[in-house]
Order: sequence, then structure tokens, then C-alpha cells
Amino acid sequence: MEQPGEEKAKPVSLRPLLRLRPYLLRHKAMLAVAFLALVVAAAATLAVPLAMRRMIDLGFSGIEPDLIDTYFATLLFVGVVLALASAARFYCVNWLGERVVADIRADVFRHLTGLSPAFYEVSHSGEVMSRLTADTTQVKAAASTAISQAIRNALLLTGAVIMMVVTSTKLSLAVLIAIPIIVLPLAAYGRSVRARSRHAQDTLAHASAYASESLGQVRVLQAFTHEEATAKRFSEAVDRSFEAANARAKARAGLTAIAIFLVFASVVSVLWYGAQDVLSGAMTGGTLGQFVLYAVFAAAAVGSLSEVWGEVAQAAGAAERLGELLQVQSEIESPAHPKALPEPPRGEIAFSDVSFTYPLRPEIRSLDEVSFHIKPGERVALVGPSGAGKTTIFALLLRFYDPTAGRVEVDGVAVNEADLHALRSRFAVVPQETALFADTIAANIAYGAEAASRAEIEAAAKAAYAHDFIVELPKGYDTMLGEGGVTLSAGQRQRIAIARAVLRSAPILLLDEATSALDATSETLVQKALDKVMEGRTTLVIAHRLSTVVGADRILVLDRGRLVEEGTHQTLIRQGGVYARLAELQFAPDAAE
Repeated sequence: MEQPGEEKAKPVSLRPLLRLRPYLLRHKAMLAVAFLALVVAAAATLAVPLAMRRMIDLGFSGIEPDLIDTYFATLLFVGVVLALASAARFYCVNWLGERVVADIRADVFRHLTGLSPAFYEVSHSGEVMSRLTADTTQVKAAASTAISQAIRNALLLTGAVIMMVVTSTKLSLAVLIAIPIIVLPLAAYGRSVRARSRHAQDTLAHASAYASESLGQVRVLQAFTHEEATAKRFSEAVDRSFEAANARAKARAGLTAIAIFLVFASVVSVLWYGAQDVLSGAMTGGTLGQFVLYAVFAAAAVGSLSEVWGEVAQAAGAAERLGELLQVQSEIESPAHPKALPEPPRGEIAFSDVSFTYPLRPEIRSLDEVSFHIKPGERVALVGPSGAGKTTIFALLLRFYDPTAGRVEVDGVAVNEADLHALRSRFAVVPQETALFADTIAANIAYGAEAASRAEIEAAAKAAYAHDFIVELPKGYDTMLGEGGVTLSAGQRQRIAIARAVLRSAPILLLDEATSALDATSETLVQKALDKVMEGRTTLVIAHRLSTVVGADRILVLDRGRLVEEGTHQTLIRQGGVYARLAELQFAPDAAE
């Protein structure tokens, strides 16, 4: 039975490395120089035995003693050519490796940013990041070093075999008999190396994912005194990764040992066989020396190929995994021929018999035949118990998902018929959980409006009543925030998020508990700012605290995915339904007890 996380050994396939071809072909000039350097270096190496043969047969025999100086000078020239070609090859292939991996990382990250939220619901972000870093690094090793060495040794092997045949057909046949003895065990052993390599990468990805998740929630970790348990679990994950990597290293070491022994034994056998011809006079010592050198070159090339093969196979596994990631198709994409949204934007919203179930909860309807229409500039509140479907309405408006049934429209155009970028640019969002990045405060406010000037950023901050506390920080708007804005209070973070939405200046404003993290004083100030910002914009507000939505033009009450009530605060209170019960709990807690 297979161990968890392992896969059956399967034939080594380098096909995934073909995915590197488009990236390499972007730099044809450098690729051509690298290949030329490879050929020149291989040719210079293969020229050495020819000079050695003539030096032995003619120079040492006393017939042409002056030729010794010429042959040694030639060998020195060959050495210079080999050195320069090798240096050029080293630089070119390393440049290509770094450039290719940079391009791949950029493409993979761009692809990841375009995948729908449904992908991240079933994929661990830490493991995805491992693919982006560890696997691309493995591909770089192949693109910069392993593939170059493989091609170089393949050229040497081919040239050496050809020259062996030219030098002595008889001895070459003896070598051909030895080839299957060498190749077959290597091919069989290589399968195990690739399977173990893939398993090692998997275990490393799992360990990295766990570390990323734990450190991302370090406050919770420490608050629950879970440090020791977390460290122990990560240590166990690292040990599993080590064991997998160690198994891979053993497999590769065994592969190398078998290859070197078989090659060495074959060379010794052929040399002994050729020595009999020299003793009988059927072959000169120089000819045997030339053949032996070519045989050594061929053997060394095979040995190097066996060492490089493990790296190439490992890189093939990494390229395969990256390819799988790049092949993931987003469930949400712009249509091939999108409908143009009207200009100027109106800010009109319509839901028509919309039903929706989340992919991971297909048995539960988050929305059930919901219909409503919001006019341009109208302020509408969405209220209801937790899980009623309020946030789902936002997700469908932004087209993070498509409805299971029904139609969602913005400015008269179905959201699935519009260009995604054009659609989402019509929204400014203040989420319940503020998302700040490890960057300056100014950059965080300008997120989504990168062209904004400093004056516009400060004006947005003033509108959100964030300017005063920002200028009191050591570097003001240039103050660097920690990851997630952990250096700020919850209220400060939320005011920066509101400033970001103000600067976005979109026709539709989505507020998801926008004032939930503020104290009473800050809430009053920000509410005034929001009232001003909402002027002329269509605004949807999700709120659990009903005091924040009393002044809404209309309130939509959701319960278990259905729109059960609709009206103003006073109208809904008089109806005595779901909203009235929620209001009673919040405004008259004593009566609810």
C-alpha cells in the first residue's frame, strides 16, 4: 500500500519541461549564443584525443620530435578555446535560468490573481505560495544548470561515440554490447528518483503551508498558548519533509554509484580488450590511447548525465506542478465579447429571481429566488440574521461567483455579460474585515487608485476622519504598516479602508459593517463622513447594528436566503416581522430577556 502523499513510480517524462520552451524562445539571441558556446566547448574537448594520438605515434617515436612543441601548443590553444566557450556557456545559461524563472513567477502570480474565490476555497494559500517559490526555484536549477549540462554531455557523448567508431569499429562494437548493461538499470532506478522527488516537494509544500498559516495568526496562537503544540506539529512536518528529501538523496546517490561503477567496469573491459590488439601489432598505441580517451569522454558524459538526470527529473516534476496550476481555469472570466456598460455610470442594481449555492455547500441555498431593484443614488440596507445571504449579495454583485439561477444586473447589463474589470471598477468596497498590506499608509489608501496624488490621498483620509491620527505617526503618510496593518488599532484600520473607498470614487458603494470596529466617538464622525460620501452614489449597507441603517431609503430584510421584508425602518417596525424582532432585541434588550 502506498504511503500518504506518495505516488506510484511512473516512467520519467520530460514532457513538462517543454513548457519552458516559450519562455526560452523569448530570448533567442542569448539562447543561440549559449548553444554555440556549448558546441564549441564540446568540439574543443573532442579535439584533444586527435592531438594525443599523433603525439604518441609520431612525436614519441622519434620520427618527428619537433612536432611535440606543435602538438602541445595546439593543446594549449584548445584549452583557451574551451575555457572561453565554457565561461560563455556558464554566463548565458545562468542568465537564461534567472530570466526564465522570473518570467514564470510573474505569469503564475498573474494567473493566480485572476482565479475566482472558489479556487481558494479548496486550495491552501500556503501550498500555492510554495509552488510559486520552491517549484520555480527547482525549475531555475534545471533551466540554468541541469539542462545545459545535459545538452553538453549529450553532445560529448554523441561526438565521442562517433569518433570511437571512426577510430576502431571492433572496439566500438564491444562498447555497444556494454551500453544496455549500463542504461537499463539507470532507467529503472530513475523512476524511483522521480517519485521520491515529487513526494519530497509535496511534503515541503505542506510544511510551508502550515508555517504560513500559523504565523499569519500569531496573535491567536499566543493568546491560546499554543506555541509548543504548533512548534511540535511543524517540527513533525519538517521531519517528514526531511525523510522524504533523504529518501530522494539516497535514491540519487544509488543511481550515481551504479552508473559510475558500470561505466568504469565497461571502460576497463574495453581497454583490456584493446591492449591485446596493441600487443599483437594490429593497433598502434596512439590509436588505442585515442579510443580510450573518447571512451573516457563518453563514460564521463554518461556518468554526468546520470547525475544531472535526477535534477532534470525533479525539475520536470516541478514544471508539471506549475503547469497544473497554470491550467486551472477560473470559473469566473470575462466573456469573449463583453457588453459595454453605459457611460456615464448610473449605479443601478437589479436582482431577478436570483438563487445561489456555494460550491462547498451545494445542499444549502444561500439565496433563494431573491428579487429587488435599486435605483441610482438610493441608499439601501441589507439586514437579517447571520447566514441570511447578505454578504452573498455583495459577492454576486462583484461577480466573485455566478448565480445558480436568475439574473444580476448593473446599469442594465447582466454582470456575466460585462467585462470583469469594467464591472468591478464601478464598485468601492469597505469590507467587514479590513484588508491592509505591508506598505505605506498612503499606498494602502491609494490601493486601486494608484494614479492618485498625495493631495487626493490626504483629502480622502480627511473625509474618513483618518488624517489626524495619520499625521501623528512618525512618518505620517509614509509610515510603513505591518502585515495586515497590525500596528494600528481596529478603528484606525477601518478608517483607512473607508478612505480607500472614498478615493476610489466609484458610483456604487458597498459597506459591510463599515463602522463595526469603531468606538462611539469615531462612529459618529465616520458616519457623518459616510453620509457625505454617499451623496450621489448608490449605496448598499450590510449592518447588524440597526442604529446605523435607520436613515436608509429602504431596508431589505433577508432570512435563510429569502427576501422576507422590504421597506423603511418605521414601516418594518409596524409590520411586526423579522426586522421588528431584531429591533426589539437591539433597542429594548430588557424586554427581550
